[in-house]
Amino acid sequence: MALTDKQEMFCREYLIDLNATQAAIRAGYSDKTANRIAAQLLSKLDIQNRIAELKAQRNDEVGINSAYVLRRLVEIDQMDVLDILTDSGDLKPIREWPLCWRTTLSGLDIQAICGEEGTAAIMKKIKWPDKVKNLELLGKHIDVNAFKENIDHKSSDGSMTPKPTTIQLLPVEAKSE
Repeated sequence: MALTDKQEMFCREYLIDLNATQAAIRAGYSDKTANRIAAQLLSKLDIQNRIAELKAQRNDEVGINSAYVLRRLVEIDQMDVLDILTDSGDLKPIREWPLCWRTTLSGLDIQAICGEEGTAAIMKKIKWPDKVKNLELLGKHIDVNAFKENIDHKSSDGSMTPKPTTIQLLPVEAKSE
């Protein structure tokens, strides 16, 4: 079934911010009923397929796919502080840093500190990306289950009803006072 012009506009608007209600309003549906209409539109298979098609086109245009995401996660995981330090331990000029460092740091603070008698020092703080979160994303991407939180609800016979646990009570020696 072909989409109406309004439905097509909804699909395109939805990709802007993934907010279905706002997409419906921008596509020309009533503000009062946009929430309900948006839910109805998203439940339609034709709409879902068109949104998926538009997302795939957008991803192709910008070159983002699962291989790109995995490559970037690996680059972040392999970031080494020695890449940005000189042999004496000073920071290299930023233009000499590898691209991964320049595009991934969460922050870089440089402060000049004036001491006694006009002496000055420069303090540099580098904020690394969250390496643990990065590894978690890598693990999820390649499905190594390294961070999967499973609770096994099955009993030893494979049923979903756990067997009652027997607790063996040991006699307690009486204390003499």
